[in-house]
Amino acid sequence: MYKNISDAELIRRYANGCEDCLSALINRYRNKLYGYIFSKVKNKEITEDIFQDVFVKVIHTLKAGRYNEEGKFGSWLMRIAHNLIIDHFRKIKRQKLSYDTDEYSIFDILPDHKNAENILVRSQTIHKIKKLIEELPPDQKRVLKMRIYDEIPFKEIAEMENISINTALGRMRYAVINLRKMIDRYQIDLKD
Repeated sequence: MYKNISDAELIRRYANGCEDCLSALINRYRNKLYGYIFSKVKNKEITEDIFQDVFVKVIHTLKAGRYNEEGKFGSWLMRIAHNLIIDHFRKIKRQKLSYDTDEYSIFDILPDHKNAENILVRSQTIHKIKKLIEELPPDQKRVLKMRIYDEIPFKEIAEMENISINTALGRMRYAVINLRKMIDRYQIDLKD
C-alpha cells in the first residue's frame, strides 16, 4: 500500500497522525538497519535493543518536529544506529574500567602531579581544536567526526552520507586543510 510513496511523504503523513506510515518506514529499512547493527555488535539481543532504540529516537524526533530532511531518511537512520552502537561500546568500556582487578586498578589512570601542568595544557588545546571543528562546514565536520571520533571507515561514511568514497575522502582532506589554516590563524601550539 505504501511501496510507491517516498520517505518524505511517509514522514509527513506520520507527522499528521498516520501511524501506519511509521510502520511502513520501519519495514522499508528493517533488514538493512538490522543487518548493519548486527554486523557491528555480533549479538542478537543487543542488536534488537539498539534497533528498537533507533526507532524510539526517530519517533521522538519526528513527533517533536525536529527532523531536518537534509539527506536521505535511510542515511539518517544509519547515523543514529552508528551513534547508538558507539554508545554501547563506550558503556561496555566504562563498565570494564569501573572495577579493580589483578591486572587493573582505577589508580592506574590517575595522572601524577609532575605532569599535571602538561595534562592541563593538552586538555585546553584539545578543547580549542574541538571548538575549531565546530566551525567547519557541516559536510566536512560530519565526515571528520565520523572518521576521527567514531573511527568509521571511509566506505561506510560514504554509504551513510549517500556520497561517493572520493567525495568522503575529499571532505576529510578539506576539513584537515581548513583546520590547519584555523590553527595557524589562531596560533594554537600543537607541540607536546
